[in-house]
Amino acid sequence: MRAVEVVGVRVEMPSNQPIVLLRDTQSERFLPIWIGAVEATAIAFAQQGVQPERPLTHDLLRDVLESLGRTVVRVDITDLRDGIFFAELVFDNGVTVSARPSDAIALALRTASPLFAAESVLDQAGIEMPAEEEEEEAEVEAFREFLDQVTPEDFEGESGS
Repeated sequence: MRAVEVVGVRVEMPSNQPIVLLRDTQSERFLPIWIGAVEATAIAFAQQGVQPERPLTHDLLRDVLESLGRTVVRVDITDLRDGIFFAELVFDNGVTVSARPSDAIALALRTASPLFAAESVLDQAGIEMPAEEEEEEAEVEAFREFLDQVTPEDFEGESGS
């Protein structure tokens, strides 16, 4: 497993399909995962620190886990089969639960849990983006600008995965 971090959420053109972009912390590989609009909003809100009036599903799950005295110790992107990504939530008691990566990432951001991706997943779907540090910083800044401007309405009407 390799540590990854969330770079951000963006809408892929021309399909208008949201993606979350993860970055391998030890290389120049990025992992794009196509996700649903609701999950894209949940991830973007968590990155921006937006607190909705009422809890979103991922906020509710975090609150339930806290109430039960459980913590998510890590989220693993474990597999890629037939174009579908698979993930697992790993809890403090050793229990693992299968999850969609988009939901797992949204929960990880809310619980400050580390994210990991299997080397095989990075090998299959990772994109090498060798860049000088200035170019990489510019891309990250472009994602930040997008996140600062994105609203839930930007994702309305999209089908989710």
